[in-house]
Amino acid sequence: MDQRSAEPGPAEPEPGKPGPGHPAPAEPEQQALFAWDDTAPASAVPQPFRDSAPARRMLDVREVYAEPAALDSPRGRQIMARLPGVRVTQVDSHWRIPSLHGNDGNIARWVRVKTETLVLGVKHQLATRPNGRSADWIAPGPSNGCAMACVYCYVPRRKGFANPITLFTNIEAIVAHVRRHVRAQGPKAEPNQCDPRAWVYDIGENGDCSVDALICDNTADLIAAFRSLPTAKASFATKFVNPDLLALDPQGRTRVRFSVMPPDDARLLDIRTSPVAERIAAAADFLDAGYEVHFNLSPVVLRPGWQRDWADLFAHLDDVLPARVKEQAAAEIIMLTHNQSLHEVNLGWHPRAEDVLWQPGAQETKRSQNGALNVRYEREIKRQALIRVQELLAERAPWMRVRYAF
Repeated sequence: MDQRSAEPGPAEPEPGKPGPGHPAPAEPEQQALFAWDDTAPASAVPQPFRDSAPARRMLDVREVYAEPAALDSPRGRQIMARLPGVRVTQVDSHWRIPSLHGNDGNIARWVRVKTETLVLGVKHQLATRPNGRSADWIAPGPSNGCAMACVYCYVPRRKGFANPITLFTNIEAIVAHVRRHVRAQGPKAEPNQCDPRAWVYDIGENGDCSVDALICDNTADLIAAFRSLPTAKASFATKFVNPDLLALDPQGRTRVRFSVMPPDDARLLDIRTSPVAERIAAAADFLDAGYEVHFNLSPVVLRPGWQRDWADLFAHLDDVLPARVKEQAAAEIIMLTHNQSLHEVNLGWHPRAEDVLWQPGAQETKRSQNGALNVRYEREIKRQALIRVQELLAERAPWMRVRYAF
């Protein structure tokens, strides 16, 4: 809520000094000790971060598109109770909303749509897919899309021209599916790059769980579920520092991966995210709150000066992170993957970013499994760049274990 101060009244005279129009009093009988009031002030009730002005700048929902079943669900009702008076348009499918998907007029409103529009749907296909890179498994996510606007994000490729948050309200079914899957695996028999002991489930593949938590308890419900699953761990990457997550008591069963890159890159490419220094500074707080804290060095974008700037970032990590964070930290290194369709969209709202993202002379095309035309750095360029990033990391932050590089 907006904090408004009351109109100031007349200034109180300092103890022992005359007020306006009054003679100096005689020696007072007794002065308050150090001029303190005898009664302690009432302590302010802390407000959730999701009700703060920074949270409203990230997400100020003005319109909701919703499947009827999503509106009728307990989670849907919880979400709408926080959005009184917001216009609701019922839709048959969260995937097919003509005014959002396929409407190229939304390119000019790219950020505004992300800020002001929310979609509520029901996730019908609950499937857990093997991964083996960042995580052992990709769990059915509680959302799709994001209020942030990272220009290289792969999620908009499938939606077309608009990519606000879609929240799935059947969270009970998602949690039940994950529980069954974890229990079916049994204990992890052999360590791997994902984790030496626990099965790791990525719960935020197509969204940012920290931003989702501004709207509803989907993230909290998944963290609570993994708290009671001793053979598994939740994992999600984030570029947004949400202090409300510190109260969720994960008890070591959720891994937060703060995505970081050189600040100059982030200012150009990570639109509407928390500053990189703020993400790094939050690591100790999240560790102390019971999370495992890792880092995504992602994406690595090759442009003039990139080696110097990544070296500086690693030196900053080494300078500011306390020993307890370093002792358990690990990193993923992920080179940029871009997409031709997203390149064309970006030219309509943030063309300056494409000066560094779209470099045909250094990139090669690769057809993805869903038929999209992706571009990655040419194989030898990518190999040499990955070697150099790891050399810089070994020089500036040798304590950072590299868990995965791609």
